[in-house]
Amino acid sequence: MNSKLRIGVLASGGGTNLQSIIDGCRSGQIDVEIVTVLSNNPDAGALQRAAKADIAHQCINHREFASRDDFDSAVVAALLDAKVELVVLAGFMRIIGQRFLDAFPGRIMNIHPALLPAFPGLHVQQKALDYGARFSGCTVHFVDGGVDTGPIILQAVVPILEDDNEASLSARILEQEHKIYPQAIQWFAKGAIRIDGRRVIIDNAQQAPDALINPPLSPAS
Repeated sequence: MNSKLRIGVLASGGGTNLQSIIDGCRSGQIDVEIVTVLSNNPDAGALQRAAKADIAHQCINHREFASRDDFDSAVVAALLDAKVELVVLAGFMRIIGQRFLDAFPGRIMNIHPALLPAFPGLHVQQKALDYGARFSGCTVHFVDGGVDTGPIILQAVVPILEDDNEASLSARILEQEHKIYPQAIQWFAKGAIRIDGRRVIIDNAQQAPDALINPPLSPAS
């Protein structure tokens, strides 16, 4: 029997995307093993979720390091010690530097609460509202050296309603994040993802039936 893909999750906050991945593992939706959860925030809810799920977890507080490179080195060392094969960012509020990229080339995923390439960075739900966009959503992408610029794996569309504010739009986007992030991880675990330039090609993979994915992806013939 093949061993499951070993993933490490980096999170700074409440960890709801981590929870969706934990739930996906338990239900059999995702054929991976979460071998470690790391946070730069000692008060992160993600650490509590990991503890409740009996997953190895650790806080590596960035404030305790003299430089960003020293912090990055400590996190990368912990991931390598855990034999992580795919790094999953789930609300990790630190910039991913070259040390991460060199250690895990093509093996770092992130989820962003907007339809990239529109609205990279922070506070993107409010930016979409201020711009007058009719649709927003979320994007799972590979991480490269830019800010939310890596190849796009999967997106889900969320209409912006007339009475939306930042909180209501964020909540509806988060619902879709919880659907498409486990899906993208499962595709990676099954070897269904290929990168061709900036295009991510999905081979022979089924998608989450209730996610508002655009455009629909069909299995390769």
